[in-house]
Amino acid sequence: MAGVTTALLANRELHHFELHEYTLPLLKPGTLGTNTLGKPEEFRILHLSDLHMIPGQEDKEEWVSGLVDLRPDLVINTGDNLSHEKGVPHVLRALGGLLDVPGLFVFGSNDYYGPRPVNPFLYLLGKKRPVGDNLLPWEGMKAAFQEHGWLDATHARRDIRVGRVKIAAAGVDDPHHDLDDYSTIAGPPNERADLAIALVHAPEPRVLDRFEADGYQLCFCGHTHGGQLCLPGGRAIVTNCGIDRERARGLHRWKSMLLHVTNGLGTSRYVPFRVFCRPSATLLRITDDPAYEEKHPNRH
Repeated sequence: MAGVTTALLANRELHHFELHEYTLPLLKPGTLGTNTLGKPEEFRILHLSDLHMIPGQEDKEEWVSGLVDLRPDLVINTGDNLSHEKGVPHVLRALGGLLDVPGLFVFGSNDYYGPRPVNPFLYLLGKKRPVGDNLLPWEGMKAAFQEHGWLDATHARRDIRVGRVKIAAAGVDDPHHDLDDYSTIAGPPNERADLAIALVHAPEPRVLDRFEADGYQLCFCGHTHGGQLCLPGGRAIVTNCGIDRERARGLHRWKSMLLHVTNGLGTSRYVPFRVFCRPSATLLRITDDPAYEEKHPNRH
């Protein structure tokens, strides 16, 4: 009976969505200008990942679609949108008006391949599981993203301007299953950019090291689900990748680079549980940095 009660509570956690927020002073003073009250503006980035959509998740669709009210300037999607072959229309309904906001995306392995049935307790052993053999309709989802103006950052360098902010972005395919090829994007980001960001589904250290060495300021990742089945206080037991447990979720330093790993918004449909780790999205408020010149004496 205790096991059943625990499982029910862990499943209920899937429906308690949270928004995390951070303020990051990263921009050269004057980049954003001021509002009508004379206060510095902010550049809002909404980070979404690991929707793992299946039919029948109306509460998730409604909550995610409501994030458009945050008025983000840019949406970052780091993959694993699907968990069912009929999930694409539900992904698009969940994203809703966010698709009309400038966006960048990379995919994870669960965009390409459906999940396999798995014993939830094996998850806690942290063993790498092979991908499934049932292909998911990722091509149609990618086309829909691009038709709305979102840019695919997979093995691509993207220089874009959003409002007053010039962004240099780059990403790779999912390194957890060795789909990445960093050589396609290697090298420093555009030096004329105001903000250099990196995207990758799984925060595998070998890829994070390359982004950091090339000079990216901020890297966005998903995949870990924040640990998903955690100890009290949200302490991850496993990360399901090479990242350390202390950086399984939230904002951290990776040497000189900032790293944001999101809890994600869903789970595999075969492991519909979360413990001390609620599903979430994150709003990052990028602001002018008063100490910019001191930190970057050689950057103009």
